[in-house]
Amino acid sequence: MKILIVDDEEKLAEYLRKGLTEEGFSVDVAHNGIDGLHQALEADFDAIVLDRMLPGLDGLALLKALRSKKTTPVIMLTAVDGVEDRVIGLTAGAEDYLVKPFAFSELVARIQVLIRSKQPANHRTEEPTTLSLYDLELDLIRRKAHRCGQPLSLTAKEFNLLTLLLRRQGQVLSRTTIAEQVWDMNFDSGTNVVEVAIRRLRTKLDVPFDTALLHTERGMGYVLEQRSE
Repeated sequence: MKILIVDDEEKLAEYLRKGLTEEGFSVDVAHNGIDGLHQALEADFDAIVLDRMLPGLDGLALLKALRSKKTTPVIMLTAVDGVEDRVIGLTAGAEDYLVKPFAFSELVARIQVLIRSKQPANHRTEEPTTLSLYDLELDLIRRKAHRCGQPLSLTAKEFNLLTLLLRRQGQVLSRTTIAEQVWDMNFDSGTNVVEVAIRRLRTKLDVPFDTALLHTERGMGYVLEQRSE
């Protein structure tokens, strides 16, 4: 799946590019409206993440010009949390609207929903509703986790953290990657919130059971996998 990000905040654009690439997307970036419109018209994208305020050509003007040529799904970003502003964007042709600051996981979910909704019914691939490893199972719809048939009492953030680790099972995820994926855009990566969350999750996930699934790779990060004794 190919995504175009059009945002003049270079730090944010790079953050999104990195995160979406790690999610398996192919990502192109433009930092102004003129370049963004050119890329959107010249190449085929599955979705466009478009900032509302852009130099050269603002997001609304870009969207209107794009809609005269293509129907590529667009998620518009804005710092203004007002009904009128959202209505203007949706009326101009955006399929979705997301207010800054936002959680990266929410953006990914919205992109996936948008892409699925645009696919013909006979070409859609069903997303799994459960994830599992060894005797651990997550129900993504009901947001419940069980191990050995026993329910795990997880907070919302712990569930999101476990979901990330389980989706990427067998991969060592750095502290920075976990912070960017689980916490929102305002997260301060200089804090120890990741270590605290991992410790609390391990207490619920591993301590009561015979087999540990959550492992620490010193100097690298954390990995969820079943290891032989």
